[in-house]
Amino acid sequence: MRVGVLGHRGYVGLPAALKTLLNIAPSLGLTLVLEDELGELAEGGDRMTTPEGLDALFTLGGDGTLLRGARYLGAHPLPILGINMGRLGFLTACSGSEFESGVRRFAAGDFITEPRMALTAIALDRQGVNRGEWLSLNDVVLHKDGFARVVKFVVHVDGEAIGAYSADGIIVSTPTGSTGYSLSAGGPVVFPSLDSIVVTPVSPHTLAMRPLVLPPQVEVLLQAEYSPEAVLVTVDGQVGTRFSQGESLLVKRAPHPVLLVRFPGNTFFSRLRRKLGWGGLSERDGAAGT
Repeated sequence: MRVGVLGHRGYVGLPAALKTLLNIAPSLGLTLVLEDELGELAEGGDRMTTPEGLDALFTLGGDGTLLRGARYLGAHPLPILGINMGRLGFLTACSGSEFESGVRRFAAGDFITEPRMALTAIALDRQGVNRGEWLSLNDVVLHKDGFARVVKFVVHVDGEAIGAYSADGIIVSTPTGSTGYSLSAGGPVVFPSLDSIVVTPVSPHTLAMRPLVLPPQVEVLLQAEYSPEAVLVTVDGQVGTRFSQGESLLVKRAPHPVLLVRFPGNTFFSRLRRKLGWGGLSERDGAAGT
């Protein structure tokens, strides 16, 4: 099995984890193919230049590294094993201290693959011509660029204007991304397998403007009006572009899902409880039970 490896060099535990991975891979029947950024830290493994020929992808880092890995695969829906080298790691399958056992379980086939709906975001110029396109597993955000004045955002769903939002921004998220930026802006928590598109305004100036849950097959078109200067589009909090007056952002379901590796017992609600304190504070609840 040829496994691509992406990593974030900002994590102090990355060199040791990479060394262990290279040591155990041959006995597990894994051929590692490393991105260039990891080449200086590794004493083995081939170099990865394209997703072609890979059977799976390992990401060593946090949720951001996993999101980068999903965009790297693009139209190649391969299983992604996210190994968390930091603290939160809501999307990852195992922590850094558990990663060796996680890799062994993966090699033995003791895992579940969860298909996660993704989005395609397309930047359209004033003539409606595609000038940029991105894959998003979490969210696509059209937002102001630091100035104090609010922006009027017009939102269309399948060609119909649903309203104008005077707000700091508009978040269009997947179910996976519903526990990210959308949640902090007051959006709903959506179960990962419930395919849908969530539109959440950021700090709207009209209380009646609430998050909207849409069917997965619709197309959402965003436009910014009455903006004193350009606005930004940000994809998964990592990549994007600057928008000018008259341009539009088209967001729709991506043609292929992202396949996340999960181990039995690591459920969505167990992650909510552990990572986000869902259901109360463990320290408080534990003290109450003693």
